Amino acid sequence: MTRFRDISEHSGRVFAVGDIHGCRAELEVMLTALTQSEKLTPADIVLFIGDYVDRGPDSKGVIDLLLGFVQRHPRSIFLKGNHEDMFLSFMGLPGRDGMAYLMNGGTQCLNSYGLALEDGPPPNPEEVMKALPPEHLAFLQGLDTYVMLPDYIFAHAGLNPLRDLRLQVEDDVLWIRDEFISNKHYFGRPIIFGHTPYEDVLFNLPFKIGIDTGCVYGNKLSCIETKEGKILQVSSGSTKVQVRAFPK
Repeated sequence: MTRFRDISEHSGRVFAVGDIHGCRAELEVMLTALTQSEKLTPADIVLFIGDYVDRGPDSKGVIDLLLGFVQRHPRSIFLKGNHEDMFLSFMGLPGRDGMAYLMNGGTQCLNSYGLALEDGPPPNPEEVMKALPPEHLAFLQGLDTYVMLPDYIFAHAGLNPLRDLRLQVEDDVLWIRDEFISNKHYFGRPIIFGHTPYEDVLFNLPFKIGIDTGCVYGNKLSCIETKEGKILQVSSGSTKVQVRAFPK
């Protein structure tokens, strides 16, 4: 089993932001829009679906932005993605597939912390942990696994449809793909997930909504607001947010 959060009552809006993968500039545009255009209130939740690091140009800058954002908006929720899991494993901490970390975008992440890899072997775990600000390591180690709200469930990769909702395994929540995406589930609420990139937000209601739209691959950073049914997107390299309603 793995830990989860069950928020049984919530009256405000919920904004869910898809996979960021080191795309600091686009994240900054999105957070500014949430604050200024969407006029976040203390009753609103902003939930980040995981995969903050790797592949993109500024993983460190992304975590800096998120740490600053949560100071201004304490009702932020940060889920753990499989890339955070690999990063922790690479540092010798609990996680999975640390040996494959560098070939899955970890090199770009370490570069953002000033650990250049071109001229020699990769840094050892002690060197990496020394390069991370303590608050960054605390952030990575304190991420939530999955969250249940009255109308939606949020998980980085999805949930195992063959397991009880409250008996999910972290390995599935962070890494599952086809077993979740290709099958129906009976959890009674749509699951909002990232991990698997799509050209646009995937709507497969009443079962799931996929919000990883591959900003790091040159596509878009997406955020959805569930109460009013709104999609906010920043195209790669753009300084503007495009807003539209959920499809009918």
